[in-house]
Amino acid sequence: MKVETYSILGPLLITPSIFEDERGHFFESFSKALFQQHGINSEFVQDNQSLSQKGTLRGLHFQAPPFDQGKLVRVSRGRVIDIIVDIRKSSPTYGQNITVELSDKNKQQLWVPPGFAHGFSVIEDNTIFQYKCTQYYNKTSEGGVIYNDNTLALDWKIENPIVSEKDLILPAFKNFNSPFI
Repeated sequence: MKVETYSILGPLLITPSIFEDERGHFFESFSKALFQQHGINSEFVQDNQSLSQKGTLRGLHFQAPPFDQGKLVRVSRGRVIDIIVDIRKSSPTYGQNITVELSDKNKQQLWVPPGFAHGFSVIEDNTIFQYKCTQYYNKTSEGGVIYNDNTLALDWKIENPIVSEKDLILPAFKNFNSPFI
């Protein structure tokens, strides 16, 4: 397993060791011991999965404390552009983002610690997106930032995204009051 860090402290890009032969391939998508060696000491309590069509955009979402979630995200079929934004007020990288392509071909995973808004755009039909969460879903702690915020200027790599009504009414970043210190 290869683990890469970013200039933004906390998130990690994880590339598993893949074993291939004429039958196909095998890799460990999660090993508590290996992840702990790289500072991911969280306990995962819930797994989620979504199926989306090309052009779908989900995000930018988070759960506020005390129900804040860390997420380990990956794509088991298809391809997405995954974007996270640092929303920790005291962070020197507040408002900065990380963009990564996750796919069934590269098998990479992104560790998204609490304090980040998360979203993804789907660039292949029938994409299956999976994530392990460190906290149970809590509707009252949901929050987010509008995906097409001018201040953030995120490149989702799709035109005319399919976005839920709920995501269309999220606040702009300049009007956003982060619950993360």
